[in-house]
Amino acid sequence: MVRVTCSVASRKRRKKLQKLAKGYFGDRKNHVRVTKDAVLRAMSYNTIHRKQKKRDFRSLWIMRLAAATKIHGVSYSKFICGLKRSGSLLNRKVLAEMAVKDPQGFASVVQISQKGLAA
Repeated sequence: MVRVTCSVASRKRRKKLQKLAKGYFGDRKNHVRVTKDAVLRAMSYNTIHRKQKKRDFRSLWIMRLAAATKIHGVSYSKFICGLKRSGSLLNRKVLAEMAVKDPQGFASVVQISQKGLAA
């Protein structure tokens, strides 16, 4: 009877692991046992970091808006409050992009926000 080694399947498993560990440093990319632990840990953090990414971007947009509204003499909270009262549907992502790439357009949005506060 011929001895079955499963070499093709085990090599495939190892190659799949090493593909996932691409870019890892030292033994974490070369040795199978260490690689398996590193990849499993990275995959568990992957889910958490996908959720944190959304939080991080929202806080970045808020910081950019706060800096841009300070230039026009308005605080961030009053700016957002004025936008809500004026019925604007622009979200923070679009507003932050506008503040960076289109300062004149953002200035007009700030004026709309101030009118919303006055009314």
